[in-house]
Amino acid sequence: MNKNAIVLLSGGQDSTTCLYWAKNKYENIEGIFFHYSQKHEIEYQCAKDIAEKLSIELHEFTIPAFKKIGGNSLTNDIKMDDSSKKIPNSFVPGRNIIFLSFASAVAYKSKITDIIIGVNEEDYSGYPDCRGDFIKSMENSLQLGLEREINIITPLQSLSKAGIWKLSDELGILDIIKKNTHTCYNGDRSKLHSWGYGCGKCPACLLRKKGYEEFLNI
Repeated sequence: MNKNAIVLLSGGQDSTTCLYWAKNKYENIEGIFFHYSQKHEIEYQCAKDIAEKLSIELHEFTIPAFKKIGGNSLTNDIKMDDSSKKIPNSFVPGRNIIFLSFASAVAYKSKITDIIIGVNEEDYSGYPDCRGDFIKSMENSLQLGLEREINIITPLQSLSKAGIWKLSDELGILDIIKKNTHTCYNGDRSKLHSWGYGCGKCPACLLRKKGYEEFLNI
């Protein structure tokens, strides 16, 4: 079993699945959460509750610059639009670049080599910073910049959303994912569906719902 790892924890389905995956792979794990002026505090509450449930340290960093830069629907009052084949306006430019840089600094200080992030290439919503090529490039840059071994681990990289649901089932956390994580872009926690909480209409909910329905047929 590996010794230590840091998990980027957003409070969502993917990062929480990664956290529980890491729990079985490492002796000690820590979480890291970023306050980047996202519209809904429920993400933070989910991440905090999950970290407390597992009794792990949750590092927190505030990065208000993304809202100031603007231009995306996750931090600004812009109507969500993923209708085109281009990058959707829910993409926050530079987000994973900054997040991984901060995580690597924490890892450097704590002499940790492994950083775990729940990016996924098959169902990556058009976000370029979730692609495998980006992760490999970022890992190489961090190693060069820190002159230290840094491994970016992506347990979900090649999985479909149905495959991620299947992994959570294998980890015995299906109920936790449904009830204790948040994915909905609209922050809707008013109704618990078979696939979890959410408005059921935004791209994040539709992807989560579709994946769950496909998982049931595996």
